[in-house]
Amino acid sequence: MGIFREVKGNFGFGCMRLPMKDGEVDEAAFCEMVDCFLESGFNYFDTARGYLDGKSEKALGKCLAARHPRESFVLTNKLSDWCFKRREDIRPFFESQLEACGVDYFDFYLMHAQNKRLFKQYKECSAYEEAFELKREGKVRHVGISFHDSAEVLEEILTEYPEIEVVQIQFNYYDYDDPMVEARACYEVCVKHNKPVLIMEPVKGGTLVNLPPDAMRHIDSLSGGSAASYAIRFAASFDGVFMVLSGMGNMDMMRENVSFMSDFTPLTDKEKSALFSAADALRAKNIIACTGCRYCVSGCPVGIAIPDFFACLNDKEIFNNWQSGYFYSGLVADGARPSECIGCGACEESCPQKLPIRELLVKVSAAFEKKE
Repeated sequence: MGIFREVKGNFGFGCMRLPMKDGEVDEAAFCEMVDCFLESGFNYFDTARGYLDGKSEKALGKCLAARHPRESFVLTNKLSDWCFKRREDIRPFFESQLEACGVDYFDFYLMHAQNKRLFKQYKECSAYEEAFELKREGKVRHVGISFHDSAEVLEEILTEYPEIEVVQIQFNYYDYDDPMVEARACYEVCVKHNKPVLIMEPVKGGTLVNLPPDAMRHIDSLSGGSAASYAIRFAASFDGVFMVLSGMGNMDMMRENVSFMSDFTPLTDKEKSALFSAADALRAKNIIACTGCRYCVSGCPVGIAIPDFFACLNDKEIFNNWQSGYFYSGLVADGARPSECIGCGACEESCPQKLPIRELLVKVSAAFEKKE
């Protein structure tokens, strides 16, 4: 879309999930991926302080900003709620983000994970006003939001702050008509307000890549292409979508994604129909629709690795993977068990998917702990 002329292509590098080695970002692998991405004609990178506990920002500083001219890439960062308690806290935090990323401005700065509760905090702290001031000073080129709530709340935010330039929403064929996520309804609010749309979670944290056979057969009925390619192309096929993000953890994922997005073609009606059929088949499996964002983990007072336990249960119940028990044993050897949940609800409050996490942890315990 012409409104953001500095952006090349419609595919962005989401830096929540990066190649890791011994608990740290594998900088050699990440440098190779950065170079491949830029050489393929794309230039949009997305990060936040909470991604990989701050390691994402620093890795971008070393592997992107220190190695490529500033004008060759577009960098998005975010203001997260846990990073400020009052307006005066915002600017020092922002400056620390610039330093970590090795840049002197951000192309896009988003109010992070907005929902009804957080919007109240941001308003009380004049966070939007501070972001608009940073734009006037040239330290931010565009101000936007990332969003996880109902279409009604999004309507409220965009009505109150028409200066918002872009909206990042979760959007994929599984969540399209999901009453909890309201992907289609949120997209339609963006269109109504003429806001360019950024897409996150097009493959729903990998869920739409690793499909069970009943769902995958609908993808296989099409004329070639991986499950990931159809999911990402689905998100990019809608009018008003100017960027689709993908979190890529290795060069194989990078090469595949840039191969079909470099020569992007929108999905046909037949292809969309097949994806909706795959979603129905997946939904019938009662999968735990966790995207692995790990927002729940950062707020858990016990330190339960919630997304990892959910992945174990999905692996056991949907894919009938006998190794899921080994994965579970490894998790509890290194940290808290699901049965140690104290029921505080902090996880559910922070979950973008609105999952009943406490109930699901009981289900995980019943599936695994009784056999020990």
